[in-house]
Amino acid sequence: MAAGSQGPHPLVLGLLLCALGPAVSQGRKLLLVPMDGSHWLSMHGIIQQLQQRGHDIVVLASAASVHITEGEFYTLKRYPVPFRREDAEASFISVGHNAFEREPFLQRVIKTYKKVKEDSAMLLSACSYLLHNTELMTSLAESNFDVVFTDPFLPCGSIVAQYLALPAVFFLNALPCSLDFQGTQCPNPPSYVPRSLSFNSDRMTFLQRVKNVLIALSENFLCSVVYSPYASLASEVLQKEVTVQDLMSYASVWLFKGDFVKDHSRPIMPNMVFIGGINCASKKSLSQEFDAYVNASGEHGVVVFSLGSMVSEIPEKKAMEIADALGKIPQTVLWRYTGTPPSNLAKNTILVKWLPQNDLLGHPKTRAFITHSGSHGIYEGICNGVPMVMLPLFGDQMDNAKRMESRGAGVTLNVLEMTSEDLANALKTVINDKSYKENIMRLSSLHKDRPIEPLDLAVFWVEFVMRHKGAPHLRPAAHDLTWYQYHSLDVIGFLLAIVLGVAFIVYKCCAFGYRKCCGKKGRVKKAQKSKAH
Repeated sequence: MAAGSQGPHPLVLGLLLCALGPAVSQGRKLLLVPMDGSHWLSMHGIIQQLQQRGHDIVVLASAASVHITEGEFYTLKRYPVPFRREDAEASFISVGHNAFEREPFLQRVIKTYKKVKEDSAMLLSACSYLLHNTELMTSLAESNFDVVFTDPFLPCGSIVAQYLALPAVFFLNALPCSLDFQGTQCPNPPSYVPRSLSFNSDRMTFLQRVKNVLIALSENFLCSVVYSPYASLASEVLQKEVTVQDLMSYASVWLFKGDFVKDHSRPIMPNMVFIGGINCASKKSLSQEFDAYVNASGEHGVVVFSLGSMVSEIPEKKAMEIADALGKIPQTVLWRYTGTPPSNLAKNTILVKWLPQNDLLGHPKTRAFITHSGSHGIYEGICNGVPMVMLPLFGDQMDNAKRMESRGAGVTLNVLEMTSEDLANALKTVINDKSYKENIMRLSSLHKDRPIEPLDLAVFWVEFVMRHKGAPHLRPAAHDLTWYQYHSLDVIGFLLAIVLGVAFIVYKCCAFGYRKCCGKKGRVKKAQKSKAH
């Protein structure tokens, strides 16, 4: 039998799913409570697909949102907040700036803590203003939505869903401090599931497992500054005692923007769906401007360079080092950069304020991708089979880069410590060493070998929750157990008590028998001895 006849083509299954969808689901109403920034940008594809399938989508956004704007696929409802758009934008920009500052470790930790505390307080105030906006919340309650679609990185959407008594679908990459594991009640053994920011693989040495356990023990403390205030806010609004775990465990279905090509294999639960690469679906042909750049690159091709939406500019000295490195390779470099152009910019480097990243990576003349290792960029690199030079800056980017490097799909550099020579050599390595291209193509092949496209799968599960008003049959009973019941400590204690009780009774019986049998003989012998004297 020919290889191509082994089963239905994934595209056919995807088209069939789309074709049958409207027949089994009427147009419904979806309330979207997103998070600003790149988290919001990753939702565009699924919003567009849901709207095209006849669903009405309402997006809730603060009046100070930076990236959430009016769109043709949804209705935008804004609510007032106690800060300006400029404040939110400055917060985003400062994250990028801080990533390039060289400071002592302790000073950096303190500064990061203060930054997290300030930003989380600002975001919490926005959530509080939304939930206390009586007119808006009443309007939402009267709108008869079918589901709340939200990013749980900040759990405001979960509070809104519980307030409106609606099922929720969570859309995320991952949560800090293993909150996604707590929310799904998914087993998370530290022996082989690496913790965030540990930089461990799933095959750890003894010392790495020690490090993993220590991180696991400290996670609840580390995240309390961000998440515990939401539990207090939810308790006030919902008028009942609510914990952070209650907020995280409310989802009917979790849509994870990952898969096990990038991430390490681990246990999963029935309501966890993996849709890694969902952002790769919207590939288009290049515009005339970028097509001209690519065609003019000749046989050497192009290198795509972007450090994401949160890095608008780079310190002058570092920008000049990077520009010097880019001038040492024969490829044309398309660099998304909005700062002041470096004075030593080479002729082969073209600065653009925006670039169609996924479309460029899909072009056959693209030779390498310089990325900050955000999940979007990593998956676009995987989807299109482009080897990467990774310059992780913050958050999960370090772990993403470590995983790609361990799979031989790219080279990781420390952006603060790298020199011009380091970057130039890294680019030459991933472009000229064929193993990097072979490895990323192997990952791409594995990633694409699936029965249903990630976007179609995500749309299906959102509609599933809307049709059935939730998915309680996928919810494990673990959510209803106390911590000691979950770990069977009460059962272990009960059985241990029985064993100890039986052992005690046996001991007493033996002691009694011994006294009756041996003790009597001993007294007789003593009496005989005393008579002899």
